Amino acid sequence: MRSTPCKTRLALVDANNFYVSCERVFRPDLIGKPVAVLSNNDGIFVARSQEVKDFGIKMGTPVFKVRHLINRHKIHLFSSHYGLYADMSARVMSTLEQFAPNVEVYSIDEAFLDLTGVCDPDPIAYGQQIKKTVFRATGIPVCVGMGPTKTLAKLANFAAKKWKQTGGVLDLADAERRERLMRIVSVDEVWGIGSRTAARLNRLGIHTVLDLAKQEPDRIQDQFNVVVARTVMELNGIACLELEEIAPDKQQIIYSRSFSRRLTEYQELSEALAAFCSRAAEKLRVHNSVTGYITIFLRTNLFNPKEPQYQRSASARLPAATQDTRVIIGVANRLLKEVFREGYNYQKCGVQLSHIQPATLPEQMDLFDREAFAHTESEKLMQAMDQINRRFPKGIAIAAVGFDHDWRPKAERISKRYTTDWRELVIVKAN
Repeated sequence: MRSTPCKTRLALVDANNFYVSCERVFRPDLIGKPVAVLSNNDGIFVARSQEVKDFGIKMGTPVFKVRHLINRHKIHLFSSHYGLYADMSARVMSTLEQFAPNVEVYSIDEAFLDLTGVCDPDPIAYGQQIKKTVFRATGIPVCVGMGPTKTLAKLANFAAKKWKQTGGVLDLADAERRERLMRIVSVDEVWGIGSRTAARLNRLGIHTVLDLAKQEPDRIQDQFNVVVARTVMELNGIACLELEEIAPDKQQIIYSRSFSRRLTEYQELSEALAAFCSRAAEKLRVHNSVTGYITIFLRTNLFNPKEPQYQRSASARLPAATQDTRVIIGVANRLLKEVFREGYNYQKCGVQLSHIQPATLPEQMDLFDREAFAHTESEKLMQAMDQINRRFPKGIAIAAVGFDHDWRPKAERISKRYTTDWRELVIVKAN
């Protein structure tokens, strides 16, 4: 197997059964018991604890089909609570930022960390420190996979979750260790290799990760595409595959930036956030998707102990899923008013769009919601704006505007807003 020495060390930190873990943080009595999270209409399984997985219940299984298993095993069911999950995600990601100068959020429960020169001389101990700190700070269990490329870090994370003897942390910087692992892992576990591609590879006699790593990139590119060819190179320690070149099913869209100078005024943050919302909304429309939940966050420079520190996030559920930039900016601006505090030097802010679904998915409409019936006009306006901006970059920008609405979740099994509402904070009673 080819191997190119590389001093780069990347880590993928991935939460274990994230939605379920979020529910268990505030219900420790459910640790070790079967727990599942359902879709917004409580119709299908979208997250399962290991106990539920062991019953043979698959992701996306309709509830009515396994009602007998639910009753027999006393499975605890929760409605999706994206406000809680988004807030817990923000806490996890904020905790990870103290371990690396560069953190790239990949999804609501995953982040890449650039640990190059940071975790020497004992990467495993550093990974264990990350694990322990995240759990202590948030209650969320995570696993850490390390390697010289993102694909290898993903593979290491898979192994760290699958084999308990790793202690939840695995480093694949060593070529011999990589090869031993690759021999026993199926090729369909490689990041970016879908079921169809895996089936084609199998027909060519490529069954394990090692089989794929031994292929010539040029040959693979001729038979598949450049992405699979670059994956082969990544498996050999040659970093060449950018994160954006792998398009997973989006669970969320995050757009944030660190400012070139510190911002202190509300208006400045509002303008920056409006720009971020516009970019996030553009990504929604590129994928023909809509969002049903918006989270904004802001923070000061956590690495400057000489300045007062402050970080907050706020979330809102939308009455109707949307891809309209105006609505997203309006909600974000309202949330910013709730969390902004004077007297701080803000280094970073951002927006997170979650509860993302195809725009073509049917949705129950409110007969008294005028905005729901304005969807067609909104879609045409956004399409026109995108066309203009593609031809004349940054030709149209939407300023932040006020927006007010009540976003009460309608799910029947939703848990409390433990972290986002003072009235629903956990109450601890001492005997």
